[in-house]
Amino acid sequence: MKLEFDTDIGIGTRATMGMIVLETDETLEPEFSRIMALEGVALYHSRIPMVPEVRADTLAKMERDLPASTRLLPSAPDYDVIGYGCTSASSVIGSENVARAIRTVYPNALVSDPLAAVIAAGRELKAKRLGFITPYIPEVSERMRRRLTEAGFDIAGFGSFEEGNDRTVARICEKSIVAAAENIAAAAPCDAIVISCTSLRTLNIIKEMERKVGVPIISSNQALAWHMLRLAKIRDPLPDFGLLFG
Repeated sequence: MKLEFDTDIGIGTRATMGMIVLETDETLEPEFSRIMALEGVALYHSRIPMVPEVRADTLAKMERDLPASTRLLPSAPDYDVIGYGCTSASSVIGSENVARAIRTVYPNALVSDPLAAVIAAGRELKAKRLGFITPYIPEVSERMRRRLTEAGFDIAGFGSFEEGNDRTVARICEKSIVAAAENIAAAAPCDAIVISCTSLRTLNIIKEMERKVGVPIISSNQALAWHMLRLAKIRDPLPDFGLLFG
């Protein structure tokens, strides 16, 4: 028996999102699945090749792979926003070049990346002086730091775990990240603390860190999800994920 059926517009009645995740990233998808668990929001993932060693040359290679990875997103939806999930590579490639590469496939989609999102979040929170935490080797940290100062922020305090392997970064424990935030906040007054890298596990501890240091926390995954939702005109309050969502 052939059964009859009707169709509708699908899951993304409010917004359809695409997310390009690093091959090595173990953190972004679990954290995004919590933030984006909103009625009518569809989120689809693709992966992009990346070796575990985070260096400027390995990061720069991803620019040429972005269109191919974008094409691996489900082709049926019209995407409202597409995100690229690498903070350090966005600093090396440049947000404008990330957007240009993705729009070769979906020319009408809005595009975000963690660097652009962190800058937008800092401005939303009216922060001027940032504490800044990374897991990166010095060369990569310096590129990210330079991008933030070019965007008009002062770096009040800085610290890095100086770990070059993305798999190890994904296993830096939450208590170490909390301690890092406390150390940076104690080093110099700041308006917010940026915790850079989509592999660092921050979502469970953002509220705890904000309570301890007394300023907003801006993490890569949190800021990227916030920015993508705002670009899609979705403004649901999600206070469990920090003052940025308040």
